[in-house]
Amino acid sequence: MKQITKLAALVAAAGAVLGLAGPGGASAAPPDRLDWTKCTAPGLDPRQQCATVGVPMDYADPDSPEVRIAVSRIPSEKPSTRRGALLLVPGGPGGDSLSDPSGKGQKLPQKVRDAYDLIGFAPRGMAPSTAVDCGLDPADLGMTRLLPWPAPDGSVAENMATARRTAQACARNGGELIRHISTANEARDLDRVRAALGERKISAWGVSYGTYVSAVYSQLFPHRTDRIVLDSNDDPDPTRVTRGWLAAFEVGVEDNFPEFAKWASRPGNPHRLARTPAEVRSGFLRLAARLDRHPLPWPGVNPPHLDGNTLRQTMLTSLYDPDDYPKLAKTILAARKGTVPPAPQSPPESVLQNVAAVAVGTICNDVDWPGSAAVYQKDVDKSRVEYPLTAGMPRGPMVCAALSYEPREPAVRITGRGPSNILLVQNERDVATPLAGARKLRRALGDRAVMVTVNSTGHDSYLDNGNACGDRIVSRFLATGKRPGSDVYCE
Repeated sequence: MKQITKLAALVAAAGAVLGLAGPGGASAAPPDRLDWTKCTAPGLDPRQQCATVGVPMDYADPDSPEVRIAVSRIPSEKPSTRRGALLLVPGGPGGDSLSDPSGKGQKLPQKVRDAYDLIGFAPRGMAPSTAVDCGLDPADLGMTRLLPWPAPDGSVAENMATARRTAQACARNGGELIRHISTANEARDLDRVRAALGERKISAWGVSYGTYVSAVYSQLFPHRTDRIVLDSNDDPDPTRVTRGWLAAFEVGVEDNFPEFAKWASRPGNPHRLARTPAEVRSGFLRLAARLDRHPLPWPGVNPPHLDGNTLRQTMLTSLYDPDDYPKLAKTILAARKGTVPPAPQSPPESVLQNVAAVAVGTICNDVDWPGSAAVYQKDVDKSRVEYPLTAGMPRGPMVCAALSYEPREPAVRITGRGPSNILLVQNERDVATPLAGARKLRRALGDRAVMVTVNSTGHDSYLDNGNACGDRIVSRFLATGKRPGSDVYCE
């Protein structure tokens, strides 16, 4: 899931950044220079350094309070061939990339690590940057509450009640900062980070929601972009934004469940569920319906039972990565016997509260959501018929149905204006960011972009769930700037 707040005429009335006009806007004060120190978090590469940079909470108000953005880096491994800095832009909203220079950044080929300082960051609102917290009831932090899974009969009444509770808590406890968390402001913050790094231009590898952040950055600050990789791409429709991404789950599940069903019906699979893929699907639907009627106690899970929606949520998260198929199969096998698998580990409540608050701020500030339960009910009823695996959830009401901050800045419209320096990489079967949405981003970017479609399954393509062909093309682009002359398909 993924989004933009207030700052009404800011794009048109942008100020100067370090004396250089920029369409994204900023206050006139120059940004901090980064004071790098050793990172204190455990398990990091000893070369990783950490710093913070100050940014205005409200870019439309030069006197607004300062927000601190936490930044990390591992410097280029070969300074003589260093090109610049590569931003590792995380998914979310509610993700950060502070540990990524030590983590996935080390999977980058040597020529790429030689060419760039690898830069991670925690977006505004995410600890250890200046953080927000809505103080939600712990019961409302469960995934089947945070995502709008409807009641067994399809009713969205309880979803609307959850939305109201969550909205009231965020309005009460989120403070002023939550009103200024948005994709456009994250992009503006990244330009302040770029300036603090002392870079005239910056490269980026954005993943999932990070593709939208990176696309918005490329729209607001096209003259500041070097080489931009968008990996697992969101539909940039400015009229829907997160609402469109949530709805895309119904398509993403239908694109991906057949791969799970083939795996789960394969002879010799120790987690085999049925003899044929069709039987895997029908069996899943029957089991979910049975658990809707007769949930199983599941201590240690939030909520503490395995009902139909918990099974559907387990299915959804397991389809992100084929390596997680056994988790779903084990849950199904246990539930068939009237038992449950061991409870999965959950992050600390403080982390869940922080992630939820950042997500609320982003998705509710980026675009308007309808406030009428009837609108959602009509869409949910239709979705349940057409996409039974997701039971209507992708069309349901999230917290934004009951929370709106005004005035809201219009969502950034992605266009083809700017340098031709963007490479999209997209798996053909991706549950969270389906190919259909990636094609819309590709069309919006026009001549600025080339897209590599990868014959692979799972979310996150480059150096993860893609294939060697796609990885090779992206690595060459980052290291040398060479892209294919047109869109390509990697078998």
